[in-house]
Amino acid sequence: MSTVFSKIVKGEIPSYKIAENDKFYAFFDINPLRKGHTLVVPKREVDYIFDLTDTEVGEMMVFAKRVAAAIKRAIPCKKVGVAVIGLEVAHAHIHLIPIEEEKDMDFRGTHAKLTEAEFVELQRKIAAEFK
Repeated sequence: MSTVFSKIVKGEIPSYKIAENDKFYAFFDINPLRKGHTLVVPKREVDYIFDLTDTEVGEMMVFAKRVAAAIKRAIPCKKVGVAVIGLEVAHAHIHLIPIEEEKDMDFRGTHAKLTEAEFVELQRKIAAEFK
């Protein structure tokens, strides 16, 4: 069974892509906690992040680190928070969230509301910073 994230990776569902390589894909969360909230997923469909091979976990974190650096350069914030929850979609993923304080990572709290234009502008800025 193909997950919504697999369909995004394959281009079957549109996304605001930030970056990709041969193994990983980064795109905006469409229900973001904060502006710039990005998801990093492996292109290989795996439900649980710790079911990835040791090499894949390491490569995914290095890729996520590069995406986080691009987010931080594009969006003023103290840090880019990292969360791995894994219950929302049965496809391993890392949340990267620009934060000023811990409460900015409360998934039960208020989510940011962005317009299409805001998503597109942020996508352009962060993707341009990805090196």
